[in-house]
Amino acid sequence: MNRPLMLALAALAGVGLPLGLAPFDFSWLALAGITVLAWLISRPQSAGFSFLLTFCYGLGLYGAGVYWVFVSIHTYGNAPVPLALFMTALFVAFMAFMFALPFFLARRYLFDASAMLWAFPALWLFNELYRSWIFTGFPWLLSGYSQMDTWLVGWAPVAGVFGLGFICALSASALVYLRSPGPWRYLPIAACACLWLLGKPLQTIEWTQPVGSPKQVALVQPNIPQQHKWDLSWRQPTYQRLETLSRDHWDADWLIWPEAALPTLLSDAQPFLAEQAEQAAATRTSLVTGIIADLARRYHNSLVVLGQGSGIYHKQRLVPFGEYVPMQDQLRGLIEFFDLPMSVLHRGPSGQSPLWLADTPVWPAVCYEIVYPDLIAEGSRGANAILTVSNDAWFGASTAPVQHLQMARMRAIETGRPVIRATNDGLTALIDDRGRITAQGERFTQLTLRGQTQPMAGQTPFMITGSLPWWLLSIVWAGAIRLRQVRAQNQA
Repeated sequence: MNRPLMLALAALAGVGLPLGLAPFDFSWLALAGITVLAWLISRPQSAGFSFLLTFCYGLGLYGAGVYWVFVSIHTYGNAPVPLALFMTALFVAFMAFMFALPFFLARRYLFDASAMLWAFPALWLFNELYRSWIFTGFPWLLSGYSQMDTWLVGWAPVAGVFGLGFICALSASALVYLRSPGPWRYLPIAACACLWLLGKPLQTIEWTQPVGSPKQVALVQPNIPQQHKWDLSWRQPTYQRLETLSRDHWDADWLIWPEAALPTLLSDAQPFLAEQAEQAAATRTSLVTGIIADLARRYHNSLVVLGQGSGIYHKQRLVPFGEYVPMQDQLRGLIEFFDLPMSVLHRGPSGQSPLWLADTPVWPAVCYEIVYPDLIAEGSRGANAILTVSNDAWFGASTAPVQHLQMARMRAIETGRPVIRATNDGLTALIDDRGRITAQGERFTQLTLRGQTQPMAGQTPFMITGSLPWWLLSIVWAGAIRLRQVRAQNQA
């Protein structure tokens, strides 16, 4: 196979992973793409060409998977189309480089081509872990999400989304190894088959148990257009819309408004909040709203509880450019996108406490935070449910909100906790402790979604360990392959 064709095949394989995620859900296509990559990088070739192969895979992966960044930059950041295309391409290229870097370093300094096949599962695992951590992390497009509707998802409460990705990569290596001569080539694929089959009985285990009575929940979806979100003339209409959509739902146990539902600062919203707190107290309702909290000259993307309950939470993982601007002294003022409203936020402290909705502790996650497996696993240990609020209007009618909802479903499975998801324009949903959507609102509509959620107690294995065992496994696995290669070279 000539090199241009191999590079094109690598890019096409990268597209397979986004097609394995929501809303397409071609899980087999994601696995096929990973298998093609394992085959390509295990062929005899230079480290430089191996880098090009993985870089092209990354271009396909991120080009098809995060194209919606263009919507945010152009439609809501008001950047001209050529500039928005350039910035989107730059982001895709940077993420493709970050994807390719571990494979290149491993091929250049650790493994020859023959060892790359069995080093591949460890490298894939490390790749997903480090991309979820470095520079605060971008844990989007993880391969484990592609298996949410297969037997393999039974491993999620034990191993988390990273464990599912590792099994996918291991299966890919085993499939490529079938091309080798001799009867031993069937052993790895048989072992992988056992892992997939074991996922089915794992789904029957009750890792967590109901605690307390089910809660009646009302989720308000105001559908405020993003271009008017911080328009002063829309402040009062926004208040009125929230009140109207809440009017018939004060009988709910929990009434939830979405991320930054109030288009003003916490200090300025006190008269309006006092009215809502009085109403919530009178009906014995727990009202939660998103708002920008201004405390000690610092601004936070926050959630506050009014009425029955208490607590305030400040978002810990901020979105670059949307909530803060890296190198702001150099970038602010260059284009309008670098001066978006509310891009001056500060990160909330670690070690925050759950919100209390009446007598139920609930772990909050503001928007992007729900995609961090360890953050949610750690926080939900002391909570009986997970509440995530978001404003996905930034991404228009793209696949981003659908992927966002899919990741929220995975957090429910990993923790054995129900997830309550309130959004500005969709997809608002109630998710049970098994990751099943029990109620969902339509996108781009004003609505109040009513439903019931059951708080859960207990801990899954993943809540206890988090991703630490997978960091260790990736290092130990790669070290073992390296040691075996060195011994073989010394014996030659």
